[in-house]
Amino acid sequence: ITSGQSTFLLTGFPGLEASHRWVSIPINLLCVVSILGNNIILFLICTDPALREPMYIFLSMLAASDLGLCASTFPTMVHLFWLGARELRFDLCAAQVFFIHAFTYVESSVLLAMAFDHFIAIRDSLHYATILTRSATAKVGTAILVRAVLLHFPGPILLQQLLFPKISTLSHCYCLHCDLVGLACSDTQINSLVGLVYILFSLCLDSFLIMLSYALILRTVRGIASPGERLKALNTCVSHLCIVLIFYLPKLGLSVLHRVGKHSYPALAVLMANLHFLVPPFMNPIVYCIKSRQIRQSLLKRFQQKRIDAF
Repeated sequence: ITSGQSTFLLTGFPGLEASHRWVSIPINLLCVVSILGNNIILFLICTDPALREPMYIFLSMLAASDLGLCASTFPTMVHLFWLGARELRFDLCAAQVFFIHAFTYVESSVLLAMAFDHFIAIRDSLHYATILTRSATAKVGTAILVRAVLLHFPGPILLQQLLFPKISTLSHCYCLHCDLVGLACSDTQINSLVGLVYILFSLCLDSFLIMLSYALILRTVRGIASPGERLKALNTCVSHLCIVLIFYLPKLGLSVLHRVGKHSYPALAVLMANLHFLVPPFMNPIVYCIKSRQIRQSLLKRFQQKRIDAF
């Protein structure tokens, strides 16, 4: 039947349907902490004049994309785990496909922008402020958003042209482009090609350019004479490198699991599928609060101000 009349069934943890509420408590806690942590990061950067450097503007973009990703995935998780409702209409599913993929690739692009920000700061620190002005940073942010929208806008439109069974069962508790294409009953060559373009021009390209930027950073650091200055330069990249690994490693683990043991360990596959969207928004604020002295100082200043106001 046509896509508009199709219904999709969300999938929880196979074999643990009776315990969904208990199993979902850690996942819900991750979502709540992610939303709280990223809102705190956004609040600090927006209200503290000391955090107006390009690095922190990019960090605010990362926090905003994390919040968008939580808002895209959390509703269907609540819908399934707490309300026990599995059914999802096609239009809602297609909208979720767009927002999940768009926010994922916004995050990937922001990580790339942050990598080149670190490279410029290490290689040309004297001219850093003149190269990455607020205007340049705003243009980069606009380009990231436009690229994400243009790349993913055709996907849901092309999905509407496909034929689906009246009732289809999804692999996860949210909708993904590859999942819907796999469930279609009609020719999906164009949709598969679009999905390949998504991957090549976003995650693959971004990850390659991030690796290139770190290769350039290492080459620049090797040219620094003082060992102390080398260590200081590399230390500025630690937090960014951590969140890059947090972003890409769960995706790599899920990809390996899907090819090796998806059918042998279905509950683990679903858990990994949930965590690969939930872990980056959860960990990013924690990593930057631990590693960034300016973020910690701004946070402590806010707490101290609250204590003074209370007294």
